[in-house]
Amino acid sequence: MSDNPFAINGDRNLHEEWLVGKRNKGTRREYAKELRKFFCSVCDRQLTPTLVIQFLQMERFSAATLVLRYKAQLIDLGLKEASVNRSIAAIKSLVNYAYEVGQCTWTLADIKSEKVKPYRDTTGIGREAFKKMLAVPDRETLKGKRDYALLRLLWANALRREEVSQCSVGDLDLEAKTLSILGKGRGTQKETIDLQSKTCQAIQDWLLARFELDIKQPLFISLRPNYGHRLTGDGIRKIIVGISQAAGISKTISPHKIRHSAVTAALDVTGGDVRSVQKLSRHADLNTLMIYDDNRAKAQGKITALLEDLV
Repeated sequence: MSDNPFAINGDRNLHEEWLVGKRNKGTRREYAKELRKFFCSVCDRQLTPTLVIQFLQMERFSAATLVLRYKAQLIDLGLKEASVNRSIAAIKSLVNYAYEVGQCTWTLADIKSEKVKPYRDTTGIGREAFKKMLAVPDRETLKGKRDYALLRLLWANALRREEVSQCSVGDLDLEAKTLSILGKGRGTQKETIDLQSKTCQAIQDWLLARFELDIKQPLFISLRPNYGHRLTGDGIRKIIVGISQAAGISKTISPHKIRHSAVTAALDVTGGDVRSVQKLSRHADLNTLMIYDDNRAKAQGKITALLEDLV
């Protein structure tokens, strides 16, 4: 019997080895899905360890041609550049792993990603609309206290839904008014963000009503049907969508739309101080915030108006 826990019927289960090495669960899930789609498309067969080995043992030119044809199919289907790139990135990542562990003699480094158009949609909702959302939760109920605390935290700190989902009670320090989060792209290294009084009070009210003292428990939990389970990112999304609909907001609002709204509002109140707002948004690239600021100030429209008046 093989000592390799990933060995199946004598074949090394390389794609399972590769997936286990992916730290982020979301990446692991998406890459596994993309790999299944690739083999189903090009081989008309379900993904198996043997099939993966056969692919990795192909001659480099033949394998690259196969992947390029698959990429062309995705483009013909009308997939966005980011979706095409994610699919190809999953395949390239598997091949790179196999190359590193000596199970493949080539890589797909020559296959380039599609050029992604700069992110342009920074639309969210205004402060008055968000106030309507804050008024929806019944703060006399356990659910209302949870939902109100969620709204406060998402808005005041421009957090992503997964950053909120991953927080546990022990990450919160009400005395210091701080919260430790796993920021996007930060690996397992947590970063500490500052909270303010209204958010701290809302979270404290939620935890007191919940009678939760165990610091290992999730900060936000599901109330039904699985009481006590960590509230997932999708669970947070559904809560926000429900609240926005109850507030009479016609636009579909998600946690990320609230993040857009908070970042735009922060730029408004700071007069476009992108460097200060970067501390809030934690964008790695300042150019991303410049897009927010341009959209907020409607810079293109103003210049167009000036040019039009010249002639």
